[in-house]
Amino acid sequence: MSITNCIKDELLKEASAIKTVAESLDHAQLEKAFQLLKACEGKVVLTGIGKAGIIARKISATLASTGTSSIFLHAAEGIHGDLGMLNNKDVVLAISNSGNTSEMLAIIPFIKFIGIPLISLTGNPESQLAKASDAVLSTKVDSSLEALGLVPTASTTVALALGDALAIALLKDKNFSLNDFARFHPGGAIGKRLLLKVKDLMHQDQELPRVLESASLMDSILEMSSKKLGCTIVEDADGRLMGIITDGDLRRHIQQKQQNILSYAAKDCMTANPKACLPDDLAVSALNLMEQFSITMLPVIDAQGKAAGLLHMHDLIRAGVV
Repeated sequence: MSITNCIKDELLKEASAIKTVAESLDHAQLEKAFQLLKACEGKVVLTGIGKAGIIARKISATLASTGTSSIFLHAAEGIHGDLGMLNNKDVVLAISNSGNTSEMLAIIPFIKFIGIPLISLTGNPESQLAKASDAVLSTKVDSSLEALGLVPTASTTVALALGDALAIALLKDKNFSLNDFARFHPGGAIGKRLLLKVKDLMHQDQELPRVLESASLMDSILEMSSKKLGCTIVEDADGRLMGIITDGDLRRHIQQKQQNILSYAAKDCMTANPKACLPDDLAVSALNLMEQFSITMLPVIDAQGKAAGLLHMHDLIRAGVV
């Protein structure tokens, strides 16, 4: 088998493992696990050791970033003092493929002693961990899907996917919004996409190209040229947005009319009732609107429908939103 085919084959094996587990999950156990997580008044504590511990740490990070308070407890560290981070309002989500690792089994008595609900993700539903759990989610995969029948690949992928699915279910149940997500991601590219607002990037005041709908086409062209944005806002006498004239509008108008072009007014060649956004809209929402309607310039209006600014795709690119 070629290296390329080997890699593709492994991807298909892991995808197949996820599909098989998804189809075989016990509905009652899944519902119970979700309800325990939903009712948690403290934090969701993910625990595991080895490769399962790494998966547990990632799931904990996903939960925390989507509005569910969560921490990671290393099972081995737990028996050396870290169990002190648990309290009786928490829920423990334990990940272990065998369900019988000594470190995992060693922390169960304390969990049961203080009455914390225990959910297990395990490849062995008959294990000691599973028997001690309040809800058991089986992540059992065929050993033939893993190299030498031992290397944790498909099993860890399934556990990660199931943990992510639980996190998303909680996210949807609490109506966790884009704005909520932004609060937990203030830095980096995600922060730029989620925290920047249209008003932070839009052209306004003296930078905003604007003409009255009664203005001549020549005045409109001069306004477009002077502000160098390749378009101009068209508004009525009260400042309400009526339309927009872009370079494309001018070209189409010239092709259609061909004669006496400059005798027309701005309202004759504008795109009326253009798509628009509000100053407090997230910049990423404006980007989605541009992509949906294949436009590169978006008027910005206030609550009264008056022209407040103009957002260009280049502004979003420079800000790192795209």
